[in-house]
Amino acid sequence: MSDEAPSPRLLAIDDSELIHRLLQVRLQGERLELHGALSAQEGLQKARELMPEVILLDIELDTMDGFEVLAHLKSDPKTQDIAVIFISAVSDTMDRVRGLDLGAVDFIAKPFEVAELKARVRSALRMQHLVKMLEYRAQIDSLSGLWNRRYFDQRLQQEWSEARRHGRSLSLIMCDVDRFKRLNDQFGHPFGDQVIERVAQILSGGRGSDITCRYGGEEFGVILPSTAADRALEVAERHRVAIESHTWSGHDDVIVTSSFGVADLTSVPADAGMEQLVQAADMALYRAKQSGRNRVELATHKRIEAT
Repeated sequence: MSDEAPSPRLLAIDDSELIHRLLQVRLQGERLELHGALSAQEGLQKARELMPEVILLDIELDTMDGFEVLAHLKSDPKTQDIAVIFISAVSDTMDRVRGLDLGAVDFIAKPFEVAELKARVRSALRMQHLVKMLEYRAQIDSLSGLWNRRYFDQRLQQEWSEARRHGRSLSLIMCDVDRFKRLNDQFGHPFGDQVIERVAQILSGGRGSDITCRYGGEEFGVILPSTAADRALEVAERHRVAIESHTWSGHDDVIVTSSFGVADLTSVPADAGMEQLVQAADMALYRAKQSGRNRVELATHKRIEAT
């Protein structure tokens, strides 16, 4: 199996078949997966289906012009970050300004000059790569290497919506390192950092489908798609045992423990939102702390009320 990354996708939205043939010829040799749409509606549909890195968009289309298509793309959370390059036979300054104001990244005049076309497409692809890299880094916690709170909120909302829409199970585990401040005070912050790093490794070393995030401080969240509470309890208990059993280099006599709260969709009212699932898991975590720590508690619908 090849480890080579897939070719970036480029979608051309233009009502001229000649333009599509010209693009096929003139972009030949570029590492691109080229797709075409002959109408605005087809272009919007393919943009959502293909999620291309770059769209070449003609201003003069049939049922709606390129500016309207661009407005639709930018108003849709799924397609709003796709780089759009306007193409037009009319080199009008106001068209360029309007397109850039709406969110286009560049403008290419017809007829295409091959070197310029390739350079502008490459520039847009480089920019997309940098943007995605920066977005990725902005969602990573620097100490633990896990997804951060920002990603947790986005991903849980996504999984919540999917579970509700398709009638799937969804569980959430909240984990907190017991007496973490005491560990920091007694053994120093470098050891505290070591604890965070190792707990993160344990929590993220489970099932491949689970999404482990650093929620904040010494608290972690694990999102378990398509998983009911009984299975989530088993996962949490395995993590609890693994953390308690870990031996710490240079601190052989230290035992670090963690408490866990588990909730799934049955733990909250049918009309609840994502926030109430987090609240339910947090309340179960609080009970685990109050009941002696180093334990797993399950939230129930009776213990949380709709807000």
